[in-house]
Amino acid sequence: MATDILTCTDRISRAVAADDLAEVSALTDPLSPAEVTRVLERLPPKTRAVTFRLLRKDRASIVFDSLDPALRAEIVTGMRSTDVTQLFEELDPDDRVWLLEEMPASVATKLLHGLSPEERRVTDAILGYAPGTAGRRMSPEFVSTHPELTVAQTMLRITARLQDAETVYLLPVVDDGRRVQGVVSMRALLGAPSQTPIAELMREAITVPAGLDEESAARRIATQGILAAPVVDLENRVVGIMTLDDAARIVERAEDEDTARQGGTEPLDRPYLSTPIRALVRTRIVWLLVLAVGATLTVQVLEVFESTIEQVTVLALFVPLLIGIGGNMGNQAATTVTRALALDDVEPRDVLRVFSRELRTGLLLGVLLGALGFVIAGLFYSTMIGLVIGLTLVALCMVAASVGGVMPIIARALKVDPAVFSNPFISTFVDASGLVIYFVIAKVVLGL
Repeated sequence: MATDILTCTDRISRAVAADDLAEVSALTDPLSPAEVTRVLERLPPKTRAVTFRLLRKDRASIVFDSLDPALRAEIVTGMRSTDVTQLFEELDPDDRVWLLEEMPASVATKLLHGLSPEERRVTDAILGYAPGTAGRRMSPEFVSTHPELTVAQTMLRITARLQDAETVYLLPVVDDGRRVQGVVSMRALLGAPSQTPIAELMREAITVPAGLDEESAARRIATQGILAAPVVDLENRVVGIMTLDDAARIVERAEDEDTARQGGTEPLDRPYLSTPIRALVRTRIVWLLVLAVGATLTVQVLEVFESTIEQVTVLALFVPLLIGIGGNMGNQAATTVTRALALDDVEPRDVLRVFSRELRTGLLLGVLLGALGFVIAGLFYSTMIGLVIGLTLVALCMVAASVGGVMPIIARALKVDPAVFSNPFISTFVDASGLVIYFVIAKVVLGL
């Protein structure tokens, strides 16, 4: 199937280049919407827009809904206004907001003006919340019920809203003031007699404040394993609902960003093959410049201890080894703590506990690695060189682990993305400090 997608993509590209639009339609018609999506993700922007315009309207809506927001934005700019308005109208309100965030302000305003009054109202309700909050990712289209209603009455509510509701598998139970009293699942409704009051079936609700950070809200839903959660305002009144699939998309996007930044790049926010070369350069150049500046610190340290290296040239052979171990140790600690912060296992006030744990972890790892380094360096060179390497590994592991564990917490306290402080900054710090530790120990042990 992968080969078929690749072949189809190549043939579509050639057909568009030759203005053979009939061939493009013939190639896309046999494909499922999921396969069309994969093909579009691999095509250049202009070819993608032409191919999308040739899809049948019923398929175009399905495919458009499955594309990343950045690709949707590119397609919108290459389409006629009437087609864009129809596609935009058919999107769910929360997906519509995802798309608006990728569009230039002038285009977004034009799209909003083209909506029907009702769709404009629900979209404006989401846009009223700050970017990055749960309110921006909720759907205002949901079905609620009341504790005094029966199962039969609730099922009638569900039937009336079945086409436009975001989900009917979990319903908020609200009082007359729209304050959440609990939730009831479709499973419970289907398994109860029709005259059973909802008050007997509802259970405690796990709610999400509308002003909560979207990633925290999404992780709350994902870790609880619930299908959806009511989104509430400051007075516990339900204003929307966030589903598990939306939460999973938010968590996936957040983890993609963390992974990219831990690797020294910015997130792409779109499939790799559809990302322009200029965008790839922009995502990497900043971090490469940071690392280049940091590398000058390492050069300065080596220059300071140049006389030490000249006296015992064998010391220079172990520099790459020590830099590599220190950087990996720091990054391991940073990744572990960043993950714990994301899951709310650790808070900024736990900084001393984390420092203590990582210091002890670094000590134990340092002793193990140091003993190995002492034996190997002692056998191949001398006991004193082995002692230098062993002691350096112990000290370096303690510093790298403790710094790597603490820096993400400091970042969170400063309201900065912890991933930004991971690989590039930790590697730079540990490289410089590790060399200082190494040559200071060498001078003391070897009497230089």
